[in-house]
Amino acid sequence: MSTTDFIMAASIALIMFGIGLELKFKDFKRVLFKPKAIITGLSLQIILLPLIALLIVYFWPMDPVYKVGIMLLAACPGGTASNLVSKILNGRVALAVSMTAFNSFIILFTIPAILEMSFQIFGVDMPRVELSFWKTMKEVFTSVVIPVIAGILFGRYFLSEKQKEKLHQPLNYILAGIMLVAAVTAVFFDKDQKNIDYLKYLPLLIPLVLLNLTTMIAGFITAGRLVKLRHDSSYTIAIEIGLQNSVLALYIGNQLLKSQEISLIAILYGSFSLLSTFGIAYFLKNNQKMKSFTKEPQTDR
Repeated sequence: MSTTDFIMAASIALIMFGIGLELKFKDFKRVLFKPKAIITGLSLQIILLPLIALLIVYFWPMDPVYKVGIMLLAACPGGTASNLVSKILNGRVALAVSMTAFNSFIILFTIPAILEMSFQIFGVDMPRVELSFWKTMKEVFTSVVIPVIAGILFGRYFLSEKQKEKLHQPLNYILAGIMLVAAVTAVFFDKDQKNIDYLKYLPLLIPLVLLNLTTMIAGFITAGRLVKLRHDSSYTIAIEIGLQNSVLALYIGNQLLKSQEISLIAILYGSFSLLSTFGIAYFLKNNQKMKSFTKEPQTDR
């Protein structure tokens, strides 16, 4: 394992451990035994997210390989970063973590399917992507399940409720700092990304920003207005739909597709998406007009 890979893996595990400190097992029980919110979130990630991405890239004037890169991003929803944003904004963190865990298995089928479709639509010739079930399961357990459970158990047996309250705000800053270190490591210290003139590709940011914005708003309105989920469930789902797993997309672009162009899309997206998602989600959470979308009787818990 390279130094970059180790830093990324350790950062993700630490963040998920920190998220787990403020969770209880009953939070996940509520998600699984009243599954309306998680079924809605997963359905929107699998269906709505790729559809919006396809609409954007189909009509946007850009090289076909970049279109495939954006479709790959849309096939990699959620992740540690979106879980962290949900935590900082006091969303339904157990819902966010559960969506990440379930999606880690769903994408074994959806990523190859979406990429194959994209190759056909945009006429790009690249190797077929196959993801290992056992390798994915190992990564999910080591990077998500085990750190979160360890955090829950540590919080339960070694921290009082008062200590957890005092730790809440500092923990947000600490975990955000760890995420920043991981992001900087991935972009600037990965040997495959050196000697790239990123300023040359700034116009590609426009469709990426559009993807981030439209998927969050569409997810929020669908969850809150159409499905009538609670307000905190709605903006949590918006975060999970709107903030793609650029680290996974970067890995697939580099290691499986061997395409610097597709990897570039993941890097450009990762350069702004954490901050933009936080800003949009903060607006969705606190704006009174947005709250009006979720005032109807709620039934997701």
